Amino acid sequence: MAKLSQRVLRDLGTENAFVVLAQVEERKRKGQEIISFCIGQPDFDTPDNIKEAAIKAIREGKTGYTPAQGIPEAREAISNYLSSTRGIIVSPDDVVIANGAKPFIMYTILSVTDYGKGDEVICPNPGYPIYESAARFCGAKAVPLPLVERKNFCFDVADLERIVNKNTKLLILNSPHNPTGGVLKKEDMEAIRELAIKYDFWVLSDEVYRNLVYEGEFNSIASLPGMYERTIIMDGLSKTYAMPGWRIGFAANRILAPKLSQLMINTDSCPVHFNQYAIIEALTGRQDEVARMKASFKERRELTVSLLNEIKGVHCSLPDGAFYAFPNVTEACRIHNLSSAEELRSKLLDAGIAVLADTHFGSKNPSEKDHYLRLSYATSKDNIKAGLAIMKKVIEGGK
Repeated sequence: MAKLSQRVLRDLGTENAFVVLAQVEERKRKGQEIISFCIGQPDFDTPDNIKEAAIKAIREGKTGYTPAQGIPEAREAISNYLSSTRGIIVSPDDVVIANGAKPFIMYTILSVTDYGKGDEVICPNPGYPIYESAARFCGAKAVPLPLVERKNFCFDVADLERIVNKNTKLLILNSPHNPTGGVLKKEDMEAIRELAIKYDFWVLSDEVYRNLVYEGEFNSIASLPGMYERTIIMDGLSKTYAMPGWRIGFAANRILAPKLSQLMINTDSCPVHFNQYAIIEALTGRQDEVARMKASFKERRELTVSLLNEIKGVHCSLPDGAFYAFPNVTEACRIHNLSSAEELRSKLLDAGIAVLADTHFGSKNPSEKDHYLRLSYATSKDNIKAGLAIMKKVIEGGK
C-alpha cells in the first residue's frame, strides 16, 4: 500500500479547539447537554450592511477570478485601515488578501525559511497551535517563547534574548493573545525591535484581535521605527466583525507581498471575489455594531473572571484583550488528585462543560508547574453563569 509522508504523519499538527468541538457535537448528537467555552468565535451575527454588500456583489456578477493579491478597491480600503490604525504608511501594493488570515502563517514561514536548513521560528508558548505546526511542516525548527503568568502572560525579555541566535529567521507575535488574552506592552516591543535589527530576523505580527483591547492601548510592532519593513502585519475580519465563516484575512509587507501573492496563486488562485466587497464595506462603513460587540465582550470578560475567582482552587487574572480567560487551576487539580489540566478538562466535559486545556496550546515551559484552562467568553451571559455554576459544583466536590 502506498505510504504517507513523514511530513504529514510527524510534523503536521492540528487546532485542538476543533478537535474538542467535534467531541462536543458528537456528545450532543447522543443527547448530552453541553455548554461550550471551547471555540473562539463571536456569537453575534455579521452586521447587515456587510452582508448586503456581499449579496449585492453576487447579484452584480462578482463571482469570477480576481487578481491573486485581491481587487484594487479592497486593497486600498485595507491599506487605508492599516495606515490609520498603525500610524504608518501602507501602500495598496503592500497588501495581499487571502481566504482567512491563517494561510499567511504558512505563507510567511515558507517565504523566510528554507526546509531542513536549521532555520528557527520563535513561537509564543502557550500559543495558537498552528504557529508551531506550520513551522515544523515547513521544515523549520519551532522554538517556544515562554509567556508567564507573573508577566500578565507576556514574555520575559531575558527569555527572548536567550533563544535568539543566528538561525532565528522569524519571530511570531500575537497581541492581543490567544489563549491568554495578554497584550504586549510597548517596552516589550522596543526590546524585540533591538533584537530584530541585531540578528536581522522577520516578525509576523498576528493582530486579528486588535480591536478587542480593554485595558491600555493596542500597539503594533510595525509602528516602531524601522520595523514595518521587516514585519508582516496579519489581520482579518473574523473577530472584529463576527465573520469567522466568511474566511477573510489580509497581510501587509512591502517586500513579501509579491511572494505571498505567488503562494496564493499556487494554493487558492485568488480570494473569494464577492467577499472582497464585504471587506470594503466592513472597513469603510458604519462601525456601531463593532462598538456594541466590543462593549458586550468587555462585560462578559468581567463576569467570567469574577465567577471563576469564586471557585475554590481557581484563580484568574483579568485579561487585557481578545475574548479568552486563562484561569490557573493548579489547586483544583490538586484537590481532585489530577495530574494535568487535560484531566480536569475531561472531567468537566463529562459534566457538560466544554473548555480547552493548556496543553492544547503548546508543551509545558521547562519551569512551568502550574495548570491552566482556556475559556472563550464569546457566548451569552446566561451560558457563562450556567456553565460556571456547573464548573464550581464539579470542582468544589458537588458532583
